[in-house]
Amino acid sequence: MTRAFTRIPGMTMALVRRFPVTTLLVNLGVLFLVLVAFSWSPTAVGENQVGYGYRVVCVNEVLNGDAIIADLDLIKGTDVYGPDVERLQLTVRYDNRDRIRVHLTDTNSPRWEVPADLIPRATAQELNTLRNATYSPDSSKAACRKLKVPLSRKPTIPVQNTAHPLEFSYTTEPFGFAITRRSNGEVLFNSTPSISMVNESATPSFNNMVFKDQYIELSTQLPSDSALYGLGEGTHAAGLRLAKGHTYTLWATDIGSYNLEIDLYGSYPFYVDVRKGGLTHGVLLVNSNGMDCVYGDEALSFKTIGGVLDLYFFAGPSPKAVMDQYTQFVGRPAPMPYWTLGFHQSRYGYKTLKEIETVVAKYKEVDLPLESMWSDIDYMDRYMDFAINPDTYPPVEFRKFVDTLHANDQKFMMIVDPGIKIDDDYPPYVRGKELDVFVRNEDGELYLGQVWPGAVHYPDFLHPNAKQWWAKEISEFYKQMPFDGLWLDMNEPSNFCSGPNCYYPPDVVCPEALDWCCMVCDNTNVSRWDRPPYHINTHWNKELYEKTITMTARHYGDVKHYDAHNIYGFAQTVATNKALKEITKKRPFVMSRSLYPGAGQFTAHWSGDNGASWNDLRYSIASIINSGLFGVPMVGADICGFFPSTWEELCNRWIQVGAFYPFARDHSDVHFGPQELYLWKSVTHSAKKVLSMRYRLLPFLYTLLHEAHVTGSPVARALFYVFPEDATTLDVSDQFLLGDAILVSPVLSGGQSSVKAYVPKGTWYNIFDWSAIRSNGSHHVLDAPWDSINVHIRSGSIVPMQEYANTTALVRRSPISLLVAFDGQEGDSASGDMFLDNDDDFGMEVRPKSSTYLRFKASLSANGGSIRSSATYGDWAEQQGLYVQKIAVLGVQSMPASVRIHGVEAPESVRFDLNTSAALLEISGLRLPAGKDFEVVWESTPNAAVGFVASI
Repeated sequence: MTRAFTRIPGMTMALVRRFPVTTLLVNLGVLFLVLVAFSWSPTAVGENQVGYGYRVVCVNEVLNGDAIIADLDLIKGTDVYGPDVERLQLTVRYDNRDRIRVHLTDTNSPRWEVPADLIPRATAQELNTLRNATYSPDSSKAACRKLKVPLSRKPTIPVQNTAHPLEFSYTTEPFGFAITRRSNGEVLFNSTPSISMVNESATPSFNNMVFKDQYIELSTQLPSDSALYGLGEGTHAAGLRLAKGHTYTLWATDIGSYNLEIDLYGSYPFYVDVRKGGLTHGVLLVNSNGMDCVYGDEALSFKTIGGVLDLYFFAGPSPKAVMDQYTQFVGRPAPMPYWTLGFHQSRYGYKTLKEIETVVAKYKEVDLPLESMWSDIDYMDRYMDFAINPDTYPPVEFRKFVDTLHANDQKFMMIVDPGIKIDDDYPPYVRGKELDVFVRNEDGELYLGQVWPGAVHYPDFLHPNAKQWWAKEISEFYKQMPFDGLWLDMNEPSNFCSGPNCYYPPDVVCPEALDWCCMVCDNTNVSRWDRPPYHINTHWNKELYEKTITMTARHYGDVKHYDAHNIYGFAQTVATNKALKEITKKRPFVMSRSLYPGAGQFTAHWSGDNGASWNDLRYSIASIINSGLFGVPMVGADICGFFPSTWEELCNRWIQVGAFYPFARDHSDVHFGPQELYLWKSVTHSAKKVLSMRYRLLPFLYTLLHEAHVTGSPVARALFYVFPEDATTLDVSDQFLLGDAILVSPVLSGGQSSVKAYVPKGTWYNIFDWSAIRSNGSHHVLDAPWDSINVHIRSGSIVPMQEYANTTALVRRSPISLLVAFDGQEGDSASGDMFLDNDDDFGMEVRPKSSTYLRFKASLSANGGSIRSSATYGDWAEQQGLYVQKIAVLGVQSMPASVRIHGVEAPESVRFDLNTSAALLEISGLRLPAGKDFEVVWESTPNAAVGFVASI
């Protein structure tokens, strides 16, 4: 199959820089842009112009039209932000049926790129083989098609294949390119400037492409109705949708997520663009250098301080399709152990083992579920990784405590930080030095930093020996304490000292556990790497080296930290995930703070040090939704807030929301009071109510994790993700969906007893009391007393549930119930599914002997209804003794006269009852083996006697 590329020539010699769309656009709306976009000359711009762009001088199609290789020459250089790269190589590939790759780099000198072992793809060297294939064996000159003037006389390259949903096109001078959706001619990305129509100025809306050693700029026009999401990590007052007039800076930074509008822990140069009518595409820039993403009135500009331009365009056309395409490229989300869906308790400040034992006992005393305890750095001996404090956490007693948790089907999580204490009596340090796995200075000496244990060296997770060393240290630690997963903190990486020239004075002794710098740092003379010519908009305008490793430090292969900073946490998660697989032989669980696209295939995430405030509760929803869009669906925020002290009403409302996060954990700071759920009676009451529902929904949530692993779809979803054609959903930031079926509409401010919620079109049933909302797509004011949250199931859904128990292990062994939601009209249908497995396999695939996949379909007729279940590899579910005990059907008004199973009248042990006020039919006592196909049919008799049914 071949795919060709369209080149859009200039109209005349005088207008060679005119907006390049005449051969590309078919609809009148985009044609209008052509008519209003006139030519502009770079010489008309002042001498302070950042750059003047490039011209295409040579182009060739390769791979049967699936790719082009082109040479671009600089039109005119400037000294702003440094000299321009003289010649660029452009490679464009139709990577697959729904993705286009556009790659630009220096033709003559290799440049830093995200390693292909982190995001697998063709490297610059491999792309260059395409170029080499175009050379004549007897000539050093490329056998490519030279472009000559007048450009307007050059023909457009014919389109030989229209199967691909996207089309690449380009202008020759100055070079610009566009990505167009073939189905409607809509331009999705256009890097050629237009005349500003917002400000009615005669200047271009943005610069032509600029490519310097430490400054690369590429922009795209955007229509006014674009709705953009992504470009993280950050906490933004505007909510989920990106706001025009903002600069989104991507630089991994150790700073609390309660801070607004600044760069946080992770870096995600990926955005989703939802256009009018719901058509959606995605754009990923695989570049790990610091960058500003400037969102203007009519354009988006990437301004990065190094690397290359390696862009991927995902065709969609729906948000779900974009996530499928994006995660297919960067890596599918990691399979998660079932137990991670339980409720977790943590605190920085459990200073002794006795305190943790007391917390576990109190949760049991008040009958609240507790799946796992988490231990922060309090357990460490002198705050060193892989070392237990013998005084406050006596190892023998500590081990007995963890063994007791395991005996009770509970788990234990432990934290590790990347900084390794410099101590010749500390085995991890000694072994690390022997394997040469620590980051070095520019002069070859080991780089010196300071974190909790004092003076530290940092592991270089790009070093080929690092995985071996890291696995050894985890293995030795696991022998002491059989933890169930690892929590990776401080891996931006964090440093309490800032700068390239820090040292400990010989007469100064620094105590441990300082959170301020004890070294002397002389930063009067720093290099262009620590202070680059273009200063990205880092938090509070700080230097790049602020609170992290200096930019001139070296990783393996002489890679500067300047280039690798944003992937440090990513590389650590890869090593940790691999080590846990080798050591435990089970599906690993890793929780990491600093991430990059692709890290979701190895780790879960939490939103970091959030605030205990109503605003932070609201921001948490956008945070978990964004994480899912970045490919990390197992995510949560610290319930009740990390910092400072929370209070009863806030904690009460927060557990109501947090119980429906994909990952639900209470975590708080040592400097403020504890906030366990049993400390306030109102919070305990609400927690029992919502956590009981969460645990009953565990099979549904686990099935969503399976869907995430297979398709990339988030567990917690924005309303626009499911209803992109509904324009109102584009601005909803205070509600979320679990899958497509369950809508969560929380109270997010104090003193409220109701909530104004947007309810998409359809019938929705309150999952706690079965009350129905029939919405045409509008806002509704819903009652929300102090102990209640509005959670609704969507008609057309079938949600699998199981019985409540205090641990996920007990829930998994309990009978299954199916909750079917109909609109209540004749001809209604509903569907759902359920994934079950052994929880140990590294993968989460549907396979024989270790998993079962169930599909449910239901229909409603004038005379009754039916529900069918079909099982794939049902033997495994049968071996577990799982069965369907109850079916509850919402939207039923008539009492059944009979129930048949597989066409046979149901036995007397099967009971059916109707709650007319809730329009809820319950069929119980079924005991249908989950691993076998079944069909249940009921026939109704109008005005029949009505029985009473409790909620499912």
